[in-house]
This record gives sequence, structure tokens and C-alpha cells, in this order.
Amino acid sequence: MNRNLYFNYIEEKLHVLARRIETRGKLNLLDIHLHSENFYLHFFNLLYGFKLKNLNSKLQNVEAIDLIDHTNQVIIQVSATSTKQKIESALEKQILDNYKNYSFKFISLSKETSELRKKTFKNPYSLSFTPASDIFDIVSLLNDIVSKQSNELNNIYKFIKSELGNEVDIVKLDSNLASVINILSKETWDDSNKSDSVNSFEIDRKISFNDLIDSKGIIDEYCVYYKKVDEKYSEFDTYGKNKSISVLSTIRKEYIKVKTIGNSDLTFLTVVEKVRDKILESPNFIEIPIDELELCVDILVVDAFIRCKIFENPQNYNYATTR
Repeated sequence: MNRNLYFNYIEEKLHVLARRIETRGKLNLLDIHLHSENFYLHFFNLLYGFKLKNLNSKLQNVEAIDLIDHTNQVIIQVSATSTKQKIESALEKQILDNYKNYSFKFISLSKETSELRKKTFKNPYSLSFTPASDIFDIVSLLNDIVSKQSNELNNIYKFIKSELGNEVDIVKLDSNLASVINILSKETWDDSNKSDSVNSFEIDRKISFNDLIDSKGIIDEYCVYYKKVDEKYSEFDTYGKNKSISVLSTIRKEYIKVKTIGNSDLTFLTVVEKVRDKILESPNFIEIPIDELELCVDILVVDAFIRCKIFENPQNYNYATTR
């Protein structure tokens, strides 16, 4: 077994789960939270030898306690909110007075918690709780996983695969789409990067030709970055022939898949969503705040629109200026 290959797969899937919770949790937080509780129940039992049970499956919405192991006397709270206030709020719940000999652990579903582990917390019922080792996030879990024996790593891989995804793809793990986003994310997208290298009249013609009403504002706002994106594509192509072409081809394929789902505005926004999801699921994507990711994706899709890769072109369409 290739340890690095399977560890990389586990790392990828845990990060994908965290990103999905962060970007979609507001839409259906309860369902995602309950699924995550059950996932981490089995995951921690496998990883640390616990005998956790989901307390919420017997008693709905128990304050402060999501998972409990009576044998090893462990209480775990699973949360998408990772703050000092959230942890202290859990530790202050009166129900913990019944579990004074238990240790308390906190699992952050999506946020990195290195700074949180350095803090001190009010612990009125004196549960065993050491923030440095009892607050878990993806990074701390991966540090524990990487030290496992090969047979243990294989068992963790099999569990992750059954719960979160398909067989590890040995041929291709990375995506050029994520790579170019990594490049774009380093830029400051302000007035200094705007240019008049596109023909705004022609772009307006294409917008009207495709009946894009709600999306017009997005296109107008980001089409001015065409020249900067072109420079970044040139930079990206230094890493290999046709890399920028493959990115534009990927965006076009997503457009072709969804272009008949509804009106033009829905199609445009769906392309943006599909491109974002592909990037989030790419293991080579370097994590950035979701609003920054969405900005870069908007710029990339608008650029594809300008370059004739998505939507229909009016007759004699010419997006480049002649000046």
C-alpha cells in the first residue's frame, strides 16, 4: 500500500467535508450537523478506540453533549461554530454536573482551531478539558492519522471511502482549474488591475443577445479584469502547454451541461456554482476564505463569457478593443 497516496486521499476528503459544511451549512445546517455527528462518532471510535454513542439519537437536542462514551468517560460536542463563547457555553450547561468524572472534547467541523487551543476556558463543573489536546480540527486529526501503522491507515481509508467518496484516483488528483484559482487568489482585485482592453459595447451586445438581466451587473463589474486574467493565464501556461485551454474547456463543459435548465441568468449562476464546487473538491486547491474564492470564480467565469467559451455570440462579436 502507498501510504502517501492513501493519506492524501483521507486529507482531501476531510477538507472537502469541511468546505461543504462551511459553504452549504447555512442552507440545511440541521441535516449536515446530524450527519457530521454520526460520521465523527464512527471516525473517532476507529481513530482513538472510543465507544461513542450519539446521545441525540435517544434524547433530542441534549445541551452540550452530542456524543458520549460511558466506558472511557468521554463527552464530545460537534459544532460548525468554533469560538471560545461556543465552548464555554457548552461547559456551563448544568447537565454536565452529572458527568464530573468525564473528559470534554470539542470537534470543529470546518474551522481551523490553532488559536482556540491556546485560550483558557471557564469550566464550572470541572470536567477534564485540556484545550491544546481536546479541541479537534482537520489539521490535528491529520497529525494523528499520519502516525498510524499501515493497517490502521488502511482501515481509516476504507471508512472514509465508504462514508465520503469514491476510490482514490491514482491517475489524477489535482485540477488545473484549482491551480489557476490559486494563482488568481494572490492578486488584489481593485482599480489598479482594471483596464480598458475589452470592448464594453460588444460585451453589452452579447449580454443583451443572451437575455442576461440579473447577471449583467456581475459581468459589467468583472469584465474590466480581462487583461489581468490574460496575464495570469500566460503565467499559468509556463507550467505546461495548454493548461489555460484546459481550464476554459472545463468551464465550457459545465455550461453545456446546464445551458437548457432554465433562463440565461439561472444558467450563468449555475455555471458559477459548478465551477466553485469543482475547485472545492480539488485536493490541490489552497484554502482561502469563501468570499475570496467566490470573487475569483466570478472573475474566471466572466472572463470565459468574454472569450466566447460560454453563451452564444451575436454576429461579428469582437470583445477586444481596437485601440
